[in-house]
Amino acid sequence: MQNDHPVQETSELTEREQEILKLVATGTSNKDIAHQLFISSNTVKVHLRNIFAKIGAVSRTEAAMYAVGNGLVKPPAVSEQGAQTKGSLLPSSTISSNVPAPRRVFRLASIAAVIIILASAVGMGIFFARQKITQATTTSQTIASPESRWRVLASMPTARGGLAVTAYENHIYAIGGDTTNGVTGRVEKYDPTTNVWVQLLRKPIPVTDVNAAVIGGRIYVPGGRTSTEFVTDALEIYDPIRDTWLRGSNVPIALSAYAMAAFEGQIYLFGGWDGKKYLNSVFNYDPGQDKWTALTSMPEARAFAGAAVAGGKIYVIGGYDGKQALAVNEIFIPNHKGIEASWENSEELPTSCYDMGIGSVGDNIYIVARQGASKISSIFFPITNRWQAFDPPPMDVGDGTRLAQLGEYLYVVGGRINNKPTGYALAYKAIYTFLIPDIISTK
Repeated sequence: MQNDHPVQETSELTEREQEILKLVATGTSNKDIAHQLFISSNTVKVHLRNIFAKIGAVSRTEAAMYAVGNGLVKPPAVSEQGAQTKGSLLPSSTISSNVPAPRRVFRLASIAAVIIILASAVGMGIFFARQKITQATTTSQTIASPESRWRVLASMPTARGGLAVTAYENHIYAIGGDTTNGVTGRVEKYDPTTNVWVQLLRKPIPVTDVNAAVIGGRIYVPGGRTSTEFVTDALEIYDPIRDTWLRGSNVPIALSAYAMAAFEGQIYLFGGWDGKKYLNSVFNYDPGQDKWTALTSMPEARAFAGAAVAGGKIYVIGGYDGKQALAVNEIFIPNHKGIEASWENSEELPTSCYDMGIGSVGDNIYIVARQGASKISSIFFPITNRWQAFDPPPMDVGDGTRLAQLGEYLYVVGGRINNKPTGYALAYKAIYTFLIPDIISTK
């Protein structure tokens, strides 16, 4: 279907709606928009419904194209010869007013199809950029070479695996884990702008085999293994602004090695190890009520699985059932409008694995892991239900590593090689810029 309407005014959008639309146009997920703007994912969804209704969009792709076409985001500058110069996506207020408005802008469904194909082909989110020209030109793209996609960063001061890693306010937080001297409560923060780690207030209960999630400006770390024999049910909450730790309601059971996801302002825990057996339990935590609720159990018990949100669903992937590594990829659909939570099957992992690093960017899911001698770096595309390999890290990160997404990068932190913890920290550029010009009629 042809979308052949002229550029529209954006004045009917509120300042907050324009802010959210800009982030949508740069491939930012609802979860990350919520984190950046300090609002809940539900609030983001409400804003998006209003935005779509006002601009007549029915998808994020159409909304992104609208934002580009109306100058809410700006491409890198282009010289008179057409060579690209350095630039960034900027608010429309920085766009020169002497650029003539087009009389007619042709946006064909085929352009959207090209965007989708390119996104699937390279396995990444996309920054859409717009170039005003008076003649049709070929589509250009900026793609870094494979060697430049990975960056080796300053190592963590404390080498460890099984730690919790998350991103908040342009920083990466590494919490707990197991070291050569045992389980630790160390908390260290990485600043990508300075490539420096700093030490923060220790977690009161040292734990390993844990994960972390950010909701409402606080970092939640439930449960964990405190030693070789003991597992805790404590929920400890870190306040990054005040550098303090708080206590929340205890998890209904003591558990570690669970999969964890934050979704629409709620926390979900899947499976794990309670010190004696592998679990198929699912728990939901509501930070507003400080309350845990048991939900529909997983189809099979497992620990050390990974969980990531994509396309409004939670994918629980891989794991260990006490006998073997698993390749399962199961979709958890949370309670919605009174409908009970449910499970669905999805395409299995190409290689069974557990205790992996997992993260999502642009509604695609990335996994970095090691299973025996196999080094795994795979990306899952929910839209096509397919897995694809991507460039592996430049060094072996082992098992027990963790991933966190910040901006256009995935950060890979910590791990174990031959049961020896590492302090490795790497960044993988998961988002690229494609410059796709509009075709403008001068007649």
